[in-house]
Amino acid sequence: MSSVLVTGGAGFIGSHLVDELLSCGHRVRVIDNLDPQAHEGGVARFVNPEAELIIGDLRDRDAVAHSLEGVEYVFHQGGMVGNGQSMYELHRYVDVNAAGTAILVEEVVRRHDHVRRLIAASSMVVYGEGCYRCVEHGILAPGLRREEDLRQRLWEPHCPRCGEELSPVPTDEDTALRPTSPYAISKRDCEELVLVAGRAHGLESVALRYLNVYGPRQALGNPYTGVAAIFCTRLLSGLRPIVFEDGDQRRDLTHVSDIVQANLLAMEAPSVVGQAINVGTGTSITVRELAAALARSLDREDLTPAITGRYRAGDIRHCWADLTRAGELLGYAPQIERAAGLAELARWVASESPVNRTDAATAELSERGLIC
Repeated sequence: MSSVLVTGGAGFIGSHLVDELLSCGHRVRVIDNLDPQAHEGGVARFVNPEAELIIGDLRDRDAVAHSLEGVEYVFHQGGMVGNGQSMYELHRYVDVNAAGTAILVEEVVRRHDHVRRLIAASSMVVYGEGCYRCVEHGILAPGLRREEDLRQRLWEPHCPRCGEELSPVPTDEDTALRPTSPYAISKRDCEELVLVAGRAHGLESVALRYLNVYGPRQALGNPYTGVAAIFCTRLLSGLRPIVFEDGDQRRDLTHVSDIVQANLLAMEAPSVVGQAINVGTGTSITVRELAAALARSLDREDLTPAITGRYRAGDIRHCWADLTRAGELLGYAPQIERAAGLAELARWVASESPVNRTDAATAELSERGLIC
């Protein structure tokens, strides 16, 4: 039995991780600032009563130091999510995610004589666009699509060398990191702070790059939460899911229990130290297909996706995970079949009373010229 700290442990992923750690017999402490954007009314609904809860911010050095007392393992899940909002709240995202991580890492390093390992939540957003294959030039990462192509509604990326349309392939961890939003930049910084400081100070550290996570306990009142939860909230409000571009962009939807599985494996796996590792399903679904699947689960097949033909600044076209490294180093393999996981999400959302704030968020982005 070990003493464990979970930052952001009152949140979506963190609370599931806390539950599983407790079920394994560990002593668990949580630090969370209960930001109302992620916690309706600033209430910690999902914190297991067997865990010790410290209400505090990662930018508060005293609170972080207190939370680390006697801790052997740190799971760093805390932070803000949302590409769109980060485009106009740059300082807030960098401050919370990058500066908060820097303070946490400094305090962990001061205690590296008893902190055995730091496991940090990274994200697929650090890649920007995923990997593609060009018939002539092979596998490449093309970077952000050209604005002139997007204005013409030419959605698929093209080879930067020959101009031919590319075919998407799974993205591995050696792909160049080309983040396309301040949120993505802050997550890249979080990952690199953890890994670089770990190497320099002899602290065992690992970064898990989550693909698109979904499942019960997502922050339904946060319009920048995962796309699956946003679609569910609209469907339950009698509204059609809003789909940007043509709806054929592909994502790797990963159930939260598989994310928890990977974290627990990373706690002890000997070969993961200093590594960044994808955690996903290794498969993809289009956004259009996702909206239709959730509508079926909620018996609202009449609410067909509203395909807008518009695009958002910083959006990518396709990305799903190559899981080779996760399998070899973690022994990880996804367990939740997507149809069953999405049906579970739909049942949970239907038991909630979600407030639809996505229309206001979309209007805000449009007014700022971030949706075209």
